[in-house]
Amino acid sequence: MEVSAISMLPPIITIVLALATKEVYFSLILGIFSGVMIFTGGNFLESITTFFAIMSGKIGDNVNILAFLVILGILVAAITRSGATKAYGDWARRTISGKKSALGVTAFLGILIFIDDYFNCLTVGTVMRPVTDKFKIARAKLAYVIDSTAAPICIIAPVSSWAAAVSSSLPEDSLVDGFLLFLQTIPFNFYAILTMIFMAFIIVSGRDFATMRKSVDESLDEVKIPDEYKDADESKITGGNGKIVDLVLPLIVLIAVCVYGMLYTGGIHEGKSIADAFADCDASQALALGSFIALIFISALYLPRKVITFSEYCECYSQGFKAMVPAIFILCLAWTLSGVCSSDYLNLGGYVGTIVQQHTSLSMFLPVVFFIVSICLAFATGTSWGTFGILIPISLSILTNLPETDAANLLVICIAAILSGSVCGDHASPISDTTILASAGAQCNHLEHVETQVPYVIVVSACCTVGFLVAGITQNGWIGLVTSLACIAIAMFVIRAKINPPADS
Repeated sequence: MEVSAISMLPPIITIVLALATKEVYFSLILGIFSGVMIFTGGNFLESITTFFAIMSGKIGDNVNILAFLVILGILVAAITRSGATKAYGDWARRTISGKKSALGVTAFLGILIFIDDYFNCLTVGTVMRPVTDKFKIARAKLAYVIDSTAAPICIIAPVSSWAAAVSSSLPEDSLVDGFLLFLQTIPFNFYAILTMIFMAFIIVSGRDFATMRKSVDESLDEVKIPDEYKDADESKITGGNGKIVDLVLPLIVLIAVCVYGMLYTGGIHEGKSIADAFADCDASQALALGSFIALIFISALYLPRKVITFSEYCECYSQGFKAMVPAIFILCLAWTLSGVCSSDYLNLGGYVGTIVQQHTSLSMFLPVVFFIVSICLAFATGTSWGTFGILIPISLSILTNLPETDAANLLVICIAAILSGSVCGDHASPISDTTILASAGAQCNHLEHVETQVPYVIVVSACCTVGFLVAGITQNGWIGLVTSLACIAIAMFVIRAKINPPADS
């Protein structure tokens, strides 16, 4: 399809409707259908078949992720039914001194699990939600901490599924080493660095603001649990005689086997180095492999010891699947919307790329332009990987036409700006899979998570915008980093001076 501004209509309809009506499923379906109607020229029946053709293709491409989600739901249900989660919660309540400590442990665990953002969101939520509930921490704030240590840590971790995705985004005929280029962008990924700094400030200072403050205040007496997750509320589940070890061991096995799965799918047994294996891995297949082996392990751990009965264990299959239905449904619709906007249909990325290429005369502004365009594209499509997959080749083609010295100085900064903007847009987008999974991990209402997180994203992205503007003008990423750090320091000083912490902080 010929690229045009009309390709922006489906994501705009979806996002505006979702924010206006608070109904994300309806908004996604209407946004997708508007896109297929545009593609088919208004042919109603053809639009319906196209709708489901895209959806079936996307579900098929992502079946490993769906399998991982379902199995993880079963694991969570089994661990909860065993009583291990309650035992851990009781121990954590005695050990962790308060809200700040609970959120600090959540952030630490999020940073520790840097392999993959999907795995990060759901694992951290599973482990820490019972603890944060006991300290009456708003689930929207838990979701924010989870989301702020998922994609942001993965995008600056040399060994992660994201590093592999970035390295593979370079054109095959490029002479640039993708992994080396990724390593060079790490100190200039302003959004990832500033997001974690700002998150730490919010945790330590307790200065929540905007819509987050409202959610925090509403949870001071009792944690607000969304209707769709009330049936999965761990506090209402009584179970077996599980100990903390019955929680810790399955998680260790899950993490270890998922990491091994990445090495295995990347060809570690075929003689590849660890770095090459991670770069060539199939992260979704590794997650499915790891979760299935963890399910086998938990069966062997629980059933012979009669931690739970066989019938209780079997009930966990339906309970776990049911708990993941909201996230799975939203993900399937979000993937379908992304498919409608892909190059095979409305080609939103091609339209954005054309605009960028037409405005490259002032090379000093390229980093900030790429940052802003990446935010818009990732926000509209809900995908970081798709965004940098589109824009990295465009940036390389633009920079090869500049004088060699300018290109050498700007390449790393521009790629870092694209990665920063991709994560930023993904972080704020209500149709982003990472945002959806952070909501699922915290068992928080999805749109509440988006609304409470966006003001924090705006503060950080504004500081990054100044940093990339300075980095482009000076052609020095370190000066840009210092500038963005100075901006976030000023922002935190103002917030601390103007906003009072909650009475119980």
